[in-house]
Amino acid sequence: MKKTLLSVKRNWFLYLMLSVPITYVIIFKYLPMAGIQIAFRDYRVVDGMFKSPWAGMKYMNMFFDSPNFWPVLKNTIILSAYNIALSFPFAVIFAVMVNEVSHTKFKKAVQLVSYAPYFISTVVLVAMVMDFANLRTGLFNQIIGVFGIDPINFFGEAKYFRSLYVWSGVWQTTGYSAIIYIAALTSIDPTLYEAAKIDGATRLQKIRYVDIPCLKPTIIILLIVSVGQIMNLGFEKAFLMQTPLNRDTSEIIATYSYKIAFESGQYSFSTAIGLFNSVVNMILLLSVNRISKKLTETSLW
Repeated sequence: MKKTLLSVKRNWFLYLMLSVPITYVIIFKYLPMAGIQIAFRDYRVVDGMFKSPWAGMKYMNMFFDSPNFWPVLKNTIILSAYNIALSFPFAVIFAVMVNEVSHTKFKKAVQLVSYAPYFISTVVLVAMVMDFANLRTGLFNQIIGVFGIDPINFFGEAKYFRSLYVWSGVWQTTGYSAIIYIAALTSIDPTLYEAAKIDGATRLQKIRYVDIPCLKPTIIILLIVSVGQIMNLGFEKAFLMQTPLNRDTSEIIATYSYKIAFESGQYSFSTAIGLFNSVVNMILLLSVNRISKKLTETSLW
């Protein structure tokens, strides 16, 4: 205890800085967990969270028996898997390509330009996508029109929603997501490249036998985190891109839960959906982490 108090006294400023994120996590992450019980109560605003009558598994069963359960679950998993399958390798490939650029000024310019889209707000991004996909004046239809293809109503057909969602996300996040890989590449021991050069390795062979193996732990850790968040798709973007015509593929758990809560006023039902979502994410995270630990000896813990 004395050693702890002495350490706090000597490093009080560091502990003060640490208290800010700890306080944030407690207030916004742990305290709201008390609201989980709404999923098991017939919640009424006048009675409050703790005095509303107990309902048990009523709303969980209601969600499982709902005709919307399988469609929204399928849409969420397919869209998230599609997103990970494209955005994840793109970030790695882009980081390796940037690392191979020898011209310093050009390299910094490319990084700056690639980071910029990440800071565009979701509302602006969706507005841009809608303008580009406009049936008459959109850039996409102007381009395909050059090849004699009839204009496509991208937001009017459900089959185009997933591609619009994912590819716009790839454009927006690839540069920013590559930062951690670029940082990992810059920490590689230069002697490994020198040894590869002496052995007569080409650029592609250096990437294959030096860059990728050194990136492997980082790739695995971030992949585990990504799979653990497979059910947590961005609500704002999906909601803004959703139209009555593409709802068959755009209705995901996040948007469905929002509508149940704020359009129908069924707060207990909405909380039950959110709890189910979180439990599935936790199971996926634990499972993938365990599998990774056994196969690659790399894991989050």
